[in-house]
Amino acid sequence: MTNYTKLPAILVLEDGSVYHGKAAGKIGTTTGEICFNTGMTGYQEIFTDPSYFGQIMVTTNAHIGNYGIHEDEIESDSIKIAGLVCKNFNIAYSRKQAKESIQDYFQRENLVGISDVDTRSLVRHIRSKGAMNAIISSEILDVEQLKKKLASVPSMDGLELSSKVSTKEPYFYGDEKAKYRVAVLDLGVKKNILRNFDDRDVYAKVFPAKTSFKEMEAFKPHGYFISNGPGDPSAMPYAIATVKEILAAEKPLFGICLGHQLLALANDIPTMKMFNGHRGLNHPVKNIIIDHCEVTSQNHGFGVVPDAVKNSDKVEITHVNLNDQSIEGIRVKGKKAFSVQYHPESSPGPHDSRYLFDDFIKLMQA
Repeated sequence: MTNYTKLPAILVLEDGSVYHGKAAGKIGTTTGEICFNTGMTGYQEIFTDPSYFGQIMVTTNAHIGNYGIHEDEIESDSIKIAGLVCKNFNIAYSRKQAKESIQDYFQRENLVGISDVDTRSLVRHIRSKGAMNAIISSEILDVEQLKKKLASVPSMDGLELSSKVSTKEPYFYGDEKAKYRVAVLDLGVKKNILRNFDDRDVYAKVFPAKTSFKEMEAFKPHGYFISNGPGDPSAMPYAIATVKEILAAEKPLFGICLGHQLLALANDIPTMKMFNGHRGLNHPVKNIIIDHCEVTSQNHGFGVVPDAVKNSDKVEITHVNLNDQSIEGIRVKGKKAFSVQYHPESSPGPHDSRYLFDDFIKLMQA
């Protein structure tokens, strides 16, 4: 384990709030939109989820790093969060299977963080004030200088980020002899989504974000999957156009998270920036089609406009959030197309929603 002395660090929010703590990970400065996740486990999956690209993550669980870093527990090939804010940054770890400490991992991945922060107070502040940008530094300790740097950071509203985390070249996942072929539009896809397809006899070809429908159709897929990802869906006209072409071709389509928002936009339903997003492993959602409740894993700062969905003659609502009545799932009338706002692959997290992958298989069978 690397010898490590905790140096001072500062967190400054866009509204001028200042939090003092200790450096965690690489010594440096980082910026992004601050958000929080209520999950009690799965910090590695959070760090590597491409949907968090450009965001500073506050973990509400008091201990981060206590079970170390295991190479199998990642959702992409690198850390995607912009920075970490936590209470206890545990460099010593207890799990024998772990390969390295969180400090060594962060230094190797060039991730800047801050620990020893009262995260309960911070999360209450974010909940009341809403989403905003923030800056963490363990190299600049002048608050006024940090405020000047923070002022130049763009808002997440209007940012197109999926093309920055998407694969640069197409690749395959699964068994070439599998029964089904699925074209995956990679806007920031998580590895466990691909594992869930592989478990269901699917051979997937994963395409870069800006791939045309014509190029994906050359794979002769039985269905199309539109993945999760970061940024503002309304800033992605290229992806909206692709979804419209898939629908026009009467192809089975399944969307998760950002894919859900893009399916809505392709049906003239607008999206919105949420005051505070949904991020955690414990969000109650009701499937109103079968009158069934699920505990879900979620990660999104944008959502579809509820009234627009309710007034649409193109889609019907399939799932609603029981905390705030936001729209969690839709299906397109007269098409083999549906989507959900949450994460049915959920690893870690509850597996209540894995049936959605089976529903997609049934659409391709039909």
